[in-house]
Amino acid sequence: MPTDHTVCHCVVCQNITELDARTRSVVATIDQHGWQVMMIPTDDQGPGWAYTIGLWHRHRIPELAMFGLDIRLMQTVLNDLGQRAVEGQPLEADKERHDVASVPVVLKPVDYRWYKAFFGTALGYYRKPPLPFLQVVWPNRDGAFPWQPGGEDLLVRQPRLWLRPDEHPAGVWTKEV
Repeated sequence: MPTDHTVCHCVVCQNITELDARTRSVVATIDQHGWQVMMIPTDDQGPGWAYTIGLWHRHRIPELAMFGLDIRLMQTVLNDLGQRAVEGQPLEADKERHDVASVPVVLKPVDYRWYKAFFGTALGYYRKPPLPFLQVVWPNRDGAFPWQPGGEDLLVRQPRLWLRPDEHPAGVWTKEV
């Protein structure tokens, strides 16, 4: 995948005017608020998730994704991180943060091979990569992250999108890939 993250291929930058209703709605929300948080609720297929669209277009800030918690809570966390980034606090990968939620979080770079499975509306808006995504990862009650001893139980709630799909343990998150 190309690594040049300076070009935006979104429907706005490419002046694409014939858009489906969902993409028109995303364009309007980004125009009004700077970005949108898409929320996919928990269902019988698995846990819910949320992700941003528009941070890359408007601010050249990586898009953010979060999995496995209440979608309204994830929306709040993603909006808070997005606002802090717009105000100049960088979104640094692999650095533990204690300034966003009531628990620490770590931002992990998402492997682009997951984009189609989880970020379809973003792909409809951006049309084609490159665009960076960071996964906001949270620890379990004991403070262990998914990659740490004791954090293995988190795999059912949040995927490890920093791994390539063929390296990810099989489960609810790998069904679509």
